[in-house]
Amino acid sequence: MEYRRLGASGLQVPALSFGTGTFGGRGPLFGAWGGSDVDEARRLVDICLDAGVTMFDSADVYSDGVAEEVLGAAIRGRRDRVLLSTKAGLPTGDGPNDAGSSRSRLLAGCDAALRRLGTDYIDLFQLHAFDARTPVQEVLSTLDELVRSGRIRYVGVSNFAGWQLMKSLGVAEKHGYPRYVAHQVYYSLVGRDYEWELMPLGLDQGVGAVVWSPLGWGRLTGRVRRGQPLPANSRLPATSDLGPPVDDEYLFAVVDVLDEIAAETGKAVPQIALNWLLARPTVASVIIGARDETQLRQNLGAVGWSLTPDQLRRLDAASARTAPYPYFPYRRQEGFARLNPSPV
Repeated sequence: MEYRRLGASGLQVPALSFGTGTFGGRGPLFGAWGGSDVDEARRLVDICLDAGVTMFDSADVYSDGVAEEVLGAAIRGRRDRVLLSTKAGLPTGDGPNDAGSSRSRLLAGCDAALRRLGTDYIDLFQLHAFDARTPVQEVLSTLDELVRSGRIRYVGVSNFAGWQLMKSLGVAEKHGYPRYVAHQVYYSLVGRDYEWELMPLGLDQGVGAVVWSPLGWGRLTGRVRRGQPLPANSRLPATSDLGPPVDDEYLFAVVDVLDEIAAETGKAVPQIALNWLLARPTVASVIIGARDETQLRQNLGAVGWSLTPDQLRRLDAASARTAPYPYFPYRRQEGFARLNPSPV
């Protein structure tokens, strides 16, 4: 397994991480993803560690906290071998303080995550979304306290807009608070919006991308094809309105090229889609998920080989979309051409 520096930090993370959204199986969204219990989760963790996948990502909202509990039980006795990444900030109840990143909520949320995970520190603690109601300085000073107390090692964010992340980095620099070193983002061959602003920001500011849903919300598994019904066990019918939208013809054009390259390489479609991401700028780790051992082993086959320059070019061309204003006038300038050679 290749290990990469996480942003501008000294932390080395595996190129592939394991996402625990399939642990627990509670609720309509996560119940559609999977329902691994502790024994099943322990087996998946075993396979990950054997392959060098040492970072495991979770969140307080995954199955109402059950995913963190299952993960904590699955790593019991080997905490020193893993990196734990989790998130807080999305609503967990209907009360006025059950959402956001206020000081009281972050302190309580971190302590609750520590209890569920069965540990006394979290390697990477991320804000699951930007909280426009809480002053940025309050958020960062609280994270500073958590870092200084040893409960958190590194801090990051997820799903921030460019201005939200840049403002936070500026406040952190001004006051000497910990800087965000990771941005957990949606990025895939059928979802390349990350490249328009957040990728250049990450390059400039030393913020590494930790990619969620790298297979486009299950669309790049190789089982979703033109003119065919969705597979019986696909999560798309139950969750498509909750994930990022993708135009069908755009999807199928990308899948056609993936099929061509699969025939050339002998690799599976999802392995090619994951390998493409690993070659992109700023990407520190790609989060893979799996309902079972078969899916996990297939996803692990995305590393240890590389697409050719011609194959990368064809995937870039098939998946390229015209950027919205104000980004599109500048895509041909030299700096961005080096960053992303895809045609407009």
